[in-house]
Amino acid sequence: MAVPGKCLLVTGPPGVGKSTLIMRVFETLKASHPNLKIQGFYTSEVRQGSERVGFQVITLDGRTAPLASTISSPESFRWPNVGKYKVNVASFESLALPELQVKEDTDLFIIDEVGKMELYSSSFFPAVLKVLESNIPLLASVPIPKFGRDIPGVARLKNHPGATIFTLSPSNRDAVKEEIYFQLVDSLSKQ
Repeated sequence: MAVPGKCLLVTGPPGVGKSTLIMRVFETLKASHPNLKIQGFYTSEVRQGSERVGFQVITLDGRTAPLASTISSPESFRWPNVGKYKVNVASFESLALPELQVKEDTDLFIIDEVGKMELYSSSFFPAVLKVLESNIPLLASVPIPKFGRDIPGVARLKNHPGATIFTLSPSNRDAVKEEIYFQLVDSLSKQ
């Protein structure tokens, strides 16, 4: 069972800045604790001009792979849909899953995000659970529930005994960033 405070989850509506907050915490941690071994990934939009045409997954050391796209290809017709996006599960898994391998020297995991697109991978959530069971601190983003109901994997993560949930809004971003940073530093100092 995870230790309380070792699973920090950021939630909030789309576009509120969950990914930005997580990356700022990561950058602050790397600057203040350069020897930390941090594993994980984040997602970002792919744009053509002013139009969002997809998402990519990016490892913390900068490697990228497609996650989802509105641009059709012959193989994309077999991929699952999330809204107007086709999810490239194989591409996501090839880059993200190795980042979730628990290693002895890992100090922190960052996962942005545990959402509907990522959960189309049948291997993703079991990998997230292994991270939780490792007692290595985890900072992750999760979507706010639509229509009052969480995605099943997200609900399980949010109800985990070690989870602390931060609901992000435009007015509390700086305060939440500071609180998460200090909780992680405290957690890492106790390892």
